[in-house]
Amino acid sequence: MGTFSIATIVLFVVLGSAGLLGIGGGIILVPLFLWAFEASGFAPEVMVHTAFGTSLAVIIPTAISSTFGHRKRGNVEWHQVAFLCLGGSLGALSGAWLASLLSGEWLKGLFGMMQVLVAVQLLIFHPRLPPERSDQVSGQALALVGFAGGAFSSFFGVGGGVVAVPLMVIALSFPIHLAVGNSSALIVVSSLFGALSYMFHGWESNLLPPFSLGYVNCLVLALVAPFTIGMARVGVRVASRTTHDKLLKVFAGLLVLVGLRMIYRAWFV
Repeated sequence: MGTFSIATIVLFVVLGSAGLLGIGGGIILVPLFLWAFEASGFAPEVMVHTAFGTSLAVIIPTAISSTFGHRKRGNVEWHQVAFLCLGGSLGALSGAWLASLLSGEWLKGLFGMMQVLVAVQLLIFHPRLPPERSDQVSGQALALVGFAGGAFSSFFGVGGGVVAVPLMVIALSFPIHLAVGNSSALIVVSSLFGALSYMFHGWESNLLPPFSLGYVNCLVLALVAPFTIGMARVGVRVASRTTHDKLLKVFAGLLVLVGLRMIYRAWFV
């Protein structure tokens, strides 16, 4: 079942200040949640799914704050976002359903593999990235990117930027700052649908800790979300002042480190 002592409550407050970049908050929070949930005595059968579902719920207000920040800097194209979100909502529902069918250990291992593969793709491939596209991106292409981002975000509880940003940069040739801004708006919708799906799929479980609605823990959400909202604005400023190459390298390096750790903990310990 798990318990919430004063020490664990303080721990979750501290974790709330860990998120930095809007595209990386879920990548940081999920491993931290897994560690904190284990320390709190959460049942192993529901620990990973609860980490994913709660991470998505935390990401919702964080992504809203991040989106407004990117919009002020002109890095959100609403026409493109509409198609991205259409695909993202359907993808989120599909991803949460697939995750509900797998065990926690498989989810952890797949989480790590996905991050390493995305990082390798970012570091190896260097497509030409014009500051502005001369042609319009089709709604179908945007919806497919949104579906992929929504499905992966809901499946892994990371918000969607981990897949949507590389796809927009590599497949659609978007500048990195526009990709990050559009991704923040997509994350709002995909995280919402993903969190609701995790609530639904975990509703009947008898192993959930206190204050849970399905696989979303409301106490952890209330403790962590206020701090991640503030840190999201910091992430917007950092992203806007960082060059394209540096931002990609930092993002890819973070993915590799976290991904390898997740694979090791899931399949080799």
